[in-house]
Amino acid sequence: MAGHFEVFTDNGGSCRVRLVDNFGKVLAFSAPFRDTDAAARAIYTFREIAASGLVEDHT
Repeated sequence: MAGHFEVFTDNGGSCRVRLVDNFGKVLAFSAPFRDTDAAARAIYTFREIAASGLVEDHT
């Protein structure tokens, strides 16, 4: 199974998204969103960028 996105409510009541790899390790957390619709739009945008975005090395 590939990694996946999880939408959840944080301790402050905000809706957030976490990106989880296929081993269950959390790779990233999102900023807070006002509701699940906003989180879903962010997931869509993230997937679009990840599919075609360039990698910038700032090391």
